[in-house]
Amino acid sequence: MNAFPERIEPMAQATGQPSVAVVVASLGRPELITQCIAEMARQTRRPDVLLFSVVHAGDLPDDFAESEGVHVVMGPKGLCAQRNRALDWLAGRYDVVMFYDDDFVPARNSVEKIAEFFAAHPDVAGATGNVLRDGICTSGISHSEARDILAEHESRDFHPNCIVCSLDGLYGCNMAYRTSAIAGQRFDERLKLYGWQEDVDFAASLRGQGRIVKTFAFSGVHMGIKSGRISGVRFGYSQIINPPYLARKGTMSVGTAARLMTRNLLANHAKVFWPEPWVDRVGRVKGNWIGIADLMRGRLTPERVEGL
Repeated sequence: MNAFPERIEPMAQATGQPSVAVVVASLGRPELITQCIAEMARQTRRPDVLLFSVVHAGDLPDDFAESEGVHVVMGPKGLCAQRNRALDWLAGRYDVVMFYDDDFVPARNSVEKIAEFFAAHPDVAGATGNVLRDGICTSGISHSEARDILAEHESRDFHPNCIVCSLDGLYGCNMAYRTSAIAGQRFDERLKLYGWQEDVDFAASLRGQGRIVKTFAFSGVHMGIKSGRISGVRFGYSQIINPPYLARKGTMSVGTAARLMTRNLLANHAKVFWPEPWVDRVGRVKGNWIGIADLMRGRLTPERVEGL
């Protein structure tokens, strides 16, 4: 039996509620696309469109089929490039764009609450939701465990339509933007592959367009699935080069860039002899030092990760 619904029908919007497009960039993880479609199908309000941005047909499940509510765009790999293709396809036709990582599991009312939040806060340009549990710094969280966490959260019915605090950048695993605030804005495609800190860069580039905030209105669990992520060497290089590159652009403060670089450099070296099973600390250390060598030569070239 085909695991996909024939179509995802947008629920009738309440008067004054904004339309919501959900964008998911994915590479080499078709099982997560299956999961994403199932999670969107069970939302209390379906997204007006669910758009997958992939590199080739092999990134999709064998039984994937486009429908009125589910679409796909294909092109060169890289998180920033894939998200930009999605924005080009959307062409400003929806009021809010929600970016989910392919391994993010949203609460059942997330799309509904995203629409309500942006309707209630016209001064907000972008918002990140409440990450109930994040598996990115652990061995990861299974889908069944994520669903259990969400079931417990949903039983408490805690989703206040509030602004918790203002932020300098949003967390890319679940970040929503008002389309009118990001018109013409695109992710920096010099941040290749995983695009580390691309979420902070994009949010910071919107200064003057509205507030960038955290909210508890919508929630979810980031499973932190390790398959499909870039090598330790490449990631270690980005840890050193991307922060000063963004500082030079003006989307990250020099102090923040220095803290990020120092923290990651120390953590990689401190744990290299007793690494976590899911982290390539040796590779990250090597990448750190390649980045330091480039930095000392005055080379801020985040795109070099593709050749490492």
